[in-house]
Amino acid sequence: MVDVLVVGGGPAGRALAAACTDTGLRVTLVDPAPRRPWPNTYACWRDELPTAVAETAVARTTSRTTAVGTRPHLLHGEYCVLDNPALRRLLHRDGIREVTGTVREAEHDTAGRTVRLRDGRELRAAVLVDASGSNRVLSGGRVDRVASEQTAVGAVLPNEHAERLVGAGRSVFMDWRQPPSNDDPWPSFLYAVPLPGDRTLLEETALARRPGLPLATLRRRLWARLRAAGVTAPGRPPEERVRFRLDDPVPERQRTVPFATVPFGAAAGLIHPTTGFSVAGVLQLAPLVAAALSDGLERDPVTAARDARSVLWPLPALTTRRLRLCAAEGLLAMPPRMVPDFFDVFFDMPPRKQRAFLTPLASPRECREAMTELFNRSPWWLRRRLVVGGLVGPAS
Repeated sequence: MVDVLVVGGGPAGRALAAACTDTGLRVTLVDPAPRRPWPNTYACWRDELPTAVAETAVARTTSRTTAVGTRPHLLHGEYCVLDNPALRRLLHRDGIREVTGTVREAEHDTAGRTVRLRDGRELRAAVLVDASGSNRVLSGGRVDRVASEQTAVGAVLPNEHAERLVGAGRSVFMDWRQPPSNDDPWPSFLYAVPLPGDRTLLEETALARRPGLPLATLRRRLWARLRAAGVTAPGRPPEERVRFRLDDPVPERQRTVPFATVPFGAAAGLIHPTTGFSVAGVLQLAPLVAAALSDGLERDPVTAARDARSVLWPLPALTTRRLRLCAAEGLLAMPPRMVPDFFDVFFDMPPRKQRAFLTPLASPRECREAMTELFNRSPWWLRRRLVVGGLVGPAS
């Protein structure tokens, strides 16, 4: 029997497995394909990353990042694209036992936890970590509801082609100017980041929708946007497809802690409900959760799970999450024509206020101040919509 069994080999699962190993715990990681490369592009602000990640696992960085509602805004700070293979190497530990398999069920008794795989194998551990994303295989299963989803379709083009749209060496955080032909009134934006190898990812993104905007719609919009800008693609460029849930609830304490189970990453609700960012947050939290597990296991597994949950979701973090969920509902209710104007107001705010809302780990006070600043800067017609939509309700 090991100390910690982690289910899920994505960035969240591997970050926590590595951090637990660093504290001296014995760790097993289970995933259906543990060596499968991570397909998505992960990006964040450089100052949100742990030092080791910022120094060794960043692929590209730009200090020229813009956001556009109806007009351009220059954003402050260095925006980074992570180097997925380098991040995997950084999170590799020889002491982690990797098991290829799919979890079917888990049982709990006074001696420990038993995880059964689909092929009949059994694994034993003191504490279970559910890093299986929205599937939540150890935390009650996939939430049965129509979730708010972020969806995106991107194309990776050589820089000399992409620069007609975004300029040389620049990132576009979001550009809400709409493509020339839309077959759905729901708004989407262009997201663009430089990649290694003189390439650029150009992505059409629907920030949040319930359910998510179809990928086929986003693909048509992306290519309409590129054609309108005179951007051509040599051959058939690589395509990135994105779909994930934004507003799954935090797993209930009574369904996890008494069974010495710790959700982590998306399974724990650690996705920013309005931006979709999560990787920088889990990289920051992994060492703290690992330390809580290590200390708690000196007493018993249930104490370890309770202490880890207290690190993940202390009362201030839950309050901040409620504020952001309220903001997300306000955006979902906003008429599409108002969305670009809303983001003009948002990106006119001081950088500190913007980041208080965007950063993974902000206090309720910082989040409320940002929402209040947004309301005070808004014209009357937008203020009315913010109140009706509930976007600034908790800040008053």
